[in-house]
Amino acid sequence: MVALLQHIDTQRPQRRRPNLLLHCGARAVEREQVMDIPTPWPTDTWTPIAHIALVAHVEQTLRTNGLVIGNQAHSLSHDGARYFGLMEIQRSESDEDYCWVLGLRNSHDKTFPAGIAAGAQVLVCDNLSFSGEVKLARKHTRFITRDLPRLVQSTVGKLMDRWHHQDDRIGTYKLSDLDDRTAHDLVIRSCDVGVVPNRTIPEVLREWRQPRHDDFEPRNVWSLFNAFTEALKGNLIELPRRTEALHGLLDTHVGLALLS
Repeated sequence: MVALLQHIDTQRPQRRRPNLLLHCGARAVEREQVMDIPTPWPTDTWTPIAHIALVAHVEQTLRTNGLVIGNQAHSLSHDGARYFGLMEIQRSESDEDYCWVLGLRNSHDKTFPAGIAAGAQVLVCDNLSFSGEVKLARKHTRFITRDLPRLVQSTVGKLMDRWHHQDDRIGTYKLSDLDDRTAHDLVIRSCDVGVVPNRTIPEVLREWRQPRHDDFEPRNVWSLFNAFTEALKGNLIELPRRTEALHGLLDTHVGLALLS
């Protein structure tokens, strides 16, 4: 667990201190340990990029776009071959119950390409969700190192649009009432679209029926969304895909157009 610095706004009530949690099996590490991971030699068809190079380029681009980076969480798995990181993004229009989060991932074993995901963190329970992932390249191609600054700039621009969509989406979820019968139907349908496996249904229903946090007592789509995200804690690598599918399901229910 990485504790984030308290952000104090004198014009607003003091909010709960957020935490970025690494729920997956990967080990949490410091930034210096990410820097120490060697990058494999390229081949004729594959050019890996250093984990820390991705982190540094994203940090620089966020600051160039006027965003402030809070504390970060970094993790490594498979002997350093796979990296996943999280950054809290601070902004002037700070919400009381959630904040923006950016997810990064990279691999040196050809498991997945470098990617960045726009996300949100619910402060009361540290639940994470992602509104979409943009891959920096179809694969680690020959010129990815040369093109990395341009690719990151383009990607961050796309993700900023997704963050603003996410603000609108969460507002709509909170205003959309939900009865038990419809909630149960959505939970079953979530299995069909790949949000959760069948074995997770009881946990989602338990969080819906008896929320562990008072904030989710209202019977609305936002409460059901957080029942899902509480149950989805466990694998950050899978989280972007699963929460994108969850947004698709709930967006359709509340009448929102899917994000392009």
